[in-house]
Amino acid sequence: MNILAIAWELKVNTPTVVVKYIKKVMAKDKFHDAVKNGLIKEGWIITDDPLYLVFGGVDLYVDLGAEKVIAAQKENQKIAVEIKSFLSYSVITDFHQAVGQVMNYRLVMQQKEPERILYLAVPADVYKTFFQLEFTRLAIQNYQLNIIVYDIEQEAILQWEN
Repeated sequence: MNILAIAWELKVNTPTVVVKYIKKVMAKDKFHDAVKNGLIKEGWIITDDPLYLVFGGVDLYVDLGAEKVIAAQKENQKIAVEIKSFLSYSVITDFHQAVGQVMNYRLVMQQKEPERILYLAVPADVYKTFFQLEFTRLAIQNYQLNIIVYDIEQEAILQWEN
C-alpha cells in the first residue's frame, strides 16, 4: 500500500501525516518487541499476542498474555501486559490513556480471567522521570497499578512493581 492509499484510509489529506503515523507505528512495534523479548528472556511463555477479551458487547485487546510455570509452587502464573511507549507530545495524556485502558482491562479480566495479573509496561526513561512524580506515584498507589519497567535497547525487563 502506498502513502496516498494509507492517507485515504486514515482520512487525512497530507502524506506528512501518514509518514508521522507510520513512524509512530514502527516505534510502537519496537517497544512491543522489546517487552515481549524481555519477558521471554525471563522465562515467560507468550500465550497471546494480543490477549483478546470479549465481555458485555465489547472487544478488548491487551498487548500480551504470558504464563510461567513456578517450580516451587507447581502452578502457572499468568499475566497480561499493556505496553506503552509514551511517545506523544504529552506524557500526562499518554498516562491518562494508559490508566483508562488498564482500568477497563482489569474490569473485564476480573470477570473472564481473574487468575491473570495485569501489568502496565513503561520505558525506563519515562519511569525514572514522570513515574517518580508525586502525582504519578499517588495514582499508581490509588489505582493499584502493577508496573513493568523495560529497557528498549537491551530488550530487557528492569523492574517489576506490584
